[in-house]
Amino acid sequence: MKLPSLIALAFLSLVSSQIHAAHRFLCCDYNGGKVAIVSAEGKIEWEYACTAPQDCWKLPNGNILFCFSTGAMELTEKKEIAWQYTSPAGTEVHSCQPLADGRVLVTECGPSRLVEVDRDGKVAKEIKLSPSPNISTHEQFRGARKLANGHYLICFKGDHKVVEVDGDAKVVHEIKVPGDVHAAIRLPDGHLLVSCGEGRKVQELDEKDAVVWEIGEKDIPGNPLQLTAGCQRLANGNTLVCNYLGHGHIGQQPMFFEITRDKKLVWEFADHAQFKTINQVFLLDEPGPAVR
Repeated sequence: MKLPSLIALAFLSLVSSQIHAAHRFLCCDYNGGKVAIVSAEGKIEWEYACTAPQDCWKLPNGNILFCFSTGAMELTEKKEIAWQYTSPAGTEVHSCQPLADGRVLVTECGPSRLVEVDRDGKVAKEIKLSPSPNISTHEQFRGARKLANGHYLICFKGDHKVVEVDGDAKVVHEIKVPGDVHAAIRLPDGHLLVSCGEGRKVQELDEKDAVVWEIGEKDIPGNPLQLTAGCQRLANGNTLVCNYLGHGHIGQQPMFFEITRDKKLVWEFADHAQFKTINQVFLLDEPGPAVR
């Protein structure tokens, strides 16, 4: 190994030993191929290897729910499989959500659909989606969430839009966004928090789809936006943003950060020795309900 490589490894080891995360959290490392729980001291407490994880949840029973390239899985903290769903061949899965009735909402690129999967791993409900015909499987969708009214919010990544459909798959609202949208979160006041992917923005839209708050590519010192992936609004009003560092940016800057309404940096996380590209985070010590 060449001397510069040895120096780089030594530097990463030193940086990793000094990491403090400020929160205990669960995360997806897309390029690193794992989901992990990290302590507030920055130590990995639990991890599980999988291909291209994209969405993750800590459930009230203590289990971990996450999706990866070919399906979704619920594991106990002892890594025992409590529930599993495998998507059809040729499918990519980029989103999952636990539902109140015990089902799991899974977003499938390729078949172009949302499925609600029951506890036996069977599809109990299907919502067919209609991306543009020229959009590749990988570019079709990212985040999707079922709302309290039974509607669904879906990020049409390649079409650069957020679409709301009702329980019968009828489009009730559509919003064009400046980028390949990765997350769309309905806030308690009815606003929409949107991460715009390589559009390098996070926007908050009101009920009339007007932008009432946003962060742009160079708004946060030391954190130029590369590809905004997972995002959430915390109970304190701050916003957590995952800055995906794939496409040539691995190791160059923090992976996610928390900012205030007036764009002040609260904390950031950068552990390039143990992680490559954190694209989704679930805070485990959030004192109130975070919206994600």
